[in-house]
Amino acid sequence: MNAQIDIERARFNMVEQQIRTWEVLDQQVLDLLFAVRREDFVAPQYRSLAFVDMEIPLADNAPAGERMLAPKLEARMLQELAVKPTDRILEVGTGSGYMTALLAKRGAHVTSVEINPAYSAVAATRLSAHGIANVTLEVGDAARGWSKHAPYDVIVLTGSVPVLADDFQRSLKPGGRLLAIVGEAPAMQARLTTCAGGGAYDTVSLFETCIAALRNAPQPERFVF
Repeated sequence: MNAQIDIERARFNMVEQQIRTWEVLDQQVLDLLFAVRREDFVAPQYRSLAFVDMEIPLADNAPAGERMLAPKLEARMLQELAVKPTDRILEVGTGSGYMTALLAKRGAHVTSVEINPAYSAVAATRLSAHGIANVTLEVGDAARGWSKHAPYDVIVLTGSVPVLADDFQRSLKPGGRLLAIVGEAPAMQARLTTCAGGGAYDTVSLFETCIAALRNAPQPERFVF
């Protein structure tokens, strides 16, 4: 019983000290962080770190880029996307499946693409254990887009891209939102692009951050002298 109390206290502290202070004030998002148990989506050996302000390895000996996003970043991205119950969502980078679960609880359906088959399989087990069925998990390289089920209402990339491929914008419905972290370390920007329809897009920079790049993400052209 005490262990459960400790977990709930740690979850409460995560929300109050990390997430609220990072301008995440949408009550629906905050409620969801209590409803979807983050610790269930962390590799068992790292469960004690589930509520810490850090990126947690997806597995033992995982490469540096294969981490869960920090809790405050997951929550902020979810808030900025303003997911509606009717939204059809594309997530690039399933990872642990936690962000997938949050998106699925907000939207109608999530297509989540993961380049590592092992991570996709583990995420499938975790989502099933939580009774989350409005998700299609696919294995593939979506760093340059995934138009298979387009158009989408929401697209979110859980890894950064030095250059954002045009295919993502083209895969949005009118009114659709795309959230991507664009740039190279140490300076990256979270950008929200909204499709205004008729080939017009509106992009705003939300905040600066720095996360690992998606594998095979497109690179900027380098000048050679």
